[in-house]
Amino acid sequence: MAVIGFIGLGNMGGPMAVNLVKAGHTVKVFDLFPEAIQKVVLEGCVAASSAVIAAQEADVVISMLPSGKHVDALYVSGEHALFDVVKKDVLIIDSSTIDAATAKQVSAIAAERGLSFVDAPVSGGVAGAIAGTLAFMVGATDAQFARAKPILLNMGQNIFHAGASGAGQIAKCCNNMLLSVLMAGTAEALNMGVENGLDPSVLSQIMLQSSGSNWALQKYNPYPDVMEGVPSSNNYQGGFQVDLMYKDLGLAMDISHQSGSPTPMGSQAKSLYSMHKSKGKGRLDFSSILQLYQD
Repeated sequence: MAVIGFIGLGNMGGPMAVNLVKAGHTVKVFDLFPEAIQKVVLEGCVAASSAVIAAQEADVVISMLPSGKHVDALYVSGEHALFDVVKKDVLIIDSSTIDAATAKQVSAIAAERGLSFVDAPVSGGVAGAIAGTLAFMVGATDAQFARAKPILLNMGQNIFHAGASGAGQIAKCCNNMLLSVLMAGTAEALNMGVENGLDPSVLSQIMLQSSGSNWALQKYNPYPDVMEGVPSSNNYQGGFQVDLMYKDLGLAMDISHQSGSPTPMGSQAKSLYSMHKSKGKGRLDFSSILQLYQD
């Protein structure tokens, strides 16, 4: 079993850290919010007074942070940069969703210092983080991936080697862009059916068993009270916030511009989520895009 330093205990990071404890690892945790630390300490994690204390004696360091600038500051440019304090044989896994350029840059700096840094963003939402069923998209060398996979299997079921450094972030952007298109289209179809007199539960079943079936209908129906245990049936609380989907779509558009890849549907989805966000809905789950059509 490993000693793991875990930095970033939000809706996703907290359950991930707890699952590592359940797998038998010693997990030292840090977050800027003390209440987040206390929540996972009750589940067996060990509180650290700083990111440095969490990481300096760890065999593995895992981070789950909001953006690329936070990842860069944590490891490279901050006053107490972790690259200056971690053990030389440490494996560093960043599961934040950030721009691929930053992931590549931080990985290159790590390699120059003889350290091992991989990008491993996740998919599966809060429910997947709690259940330990996340999908990880990993950007790493073959050797790094071989080291990271056993650790990631404590938190997820599907571990993909997407390619070299930064590839995990690119794969995550592609996935979330498609997810936004599927959710917006599903909400659009359900709203049209209801406005023309159909029962949303019946229509959902029809589309679920027909050619329109997709993940939103199968696992995450956006219409309230059609499916139990999803944010739409809890006033769109919990889950994956509109603000985060909008951020991820921005990353996807940056990637599309860099490669010259046409993304007309992704661009339209970003516009829809931008409108929804501007109405003060940023903290709601992204399936609340249904409300944009209802409004």
